[in-house]
Amino acid sequence: MGLENSGLRQIMNVEVDKNAVKTLKTNRPGWHVVNEDIANISFKGMTADVVEGGFPCQAFSYAGKQLGFSDVRGTLFFEFARAVDEIQPRILIGENVRGLESYDGGRTLQTMLSVLDQIGYKVAYKILRAQYFDVPQKRERLIIIGVRKDLYPSIPLLVPKEKNYIITLREALENVPDSIGQQYSEKKKTVLDLVPPGGYWRNLPKEVAKSYMMGSYYLGGGKTGMARRMSWNEPSLTLTCSPSQKQTERCHPEETRPFTVREYARIQTFPDDWIFEGSISSQYKQIGNAVPCNLAYHIGQAVISMLSNEIDTNVVEELEPIDFSKKL
Repeated sequence: MGLENSGLRQIMNVEVDKNAVKTLKTNRPGWHVVNEDIANISFKGMTADVVEGGFPCQAFSYAGKQLGFSDVRGTLFFEFARAVDEIQPRILIGENVRGLESYDGGRTLQTMLSVLDQIGYKVAYKILRAQYFDVPQKRERLIIIGVRKDLYPSIPLLVPKEKNYIITLREALENVPDSIGQQYSEKKKTVLDLVPPGGYWRNLPKEVAKSYMMGSYYLGGGKTGMARRMSWNEPSLTLTCSPSQKQTERCHPEETRPFTVREYARIQTFPDDWIFEGSISSQYKQIGNAVPCNLAYHIGQAVISMLSNEIDTNVVEELEPIDFSKKL
């Protein structure tokens, strides 16, 4: 949706989850949505200006140390790279979690970038912080951007530039429509009732915290997601696929409950008329897994700047392609 709002026209969307497919078809009946495992789809003969995809950051095989297709075969990244190789778009966009940068000592990201270089693309990456792109959520995503080598540097590598403002939860959830939502158990609600806005387990009485957290209480790290209540005056922390997970709680700032489906959608910048299909747990999963629409919009705007070569340095910044003769 974010890419559509930026001015890009969708040609094909591949999605394996049947509920997500139903959601896409309900809201955009004109889109070409294919409910299939991408491994079963050939992209040969297809043309497009942009190929965009998100994929898990699985560790790869390094036995051959070729850092090529043989290392990534059987993973979703391989299917993304195969789609790029078969379609040969002008621009590629890859999306992943921030942790990809350090995952497996950085070797996984290095392998991905090396594969994209080998199939003919100048590539770079940047971690984008969604709260500076009109998203009321502290969500960081690693964006890989690539340009076909025969078109570089005529088409530069651009990403959107961070804004100098944020959107708070109070602003984001104003007049949000009523909707279904999960509830806490009475035991959990009794504990979270004791946590102030912006607080977490450290705000609980010591014995209550020990009882609630059990073994986690004695582990290292801040564990700042546990018994966490959001604040009206800040963006939300990153939404997960389930709103009441013990390790990553996102309690409503004022009421002791998880965010509802429509509140979840607002925080991910979906419009209020976007319908989510499937069970309540599936709806939360779809929203929690999504790239925030407004972040995708700003990425799409940067892509359009690349395609049109109309560059406003107030809204985009240029990245240098990675030099594969040096260690990342």
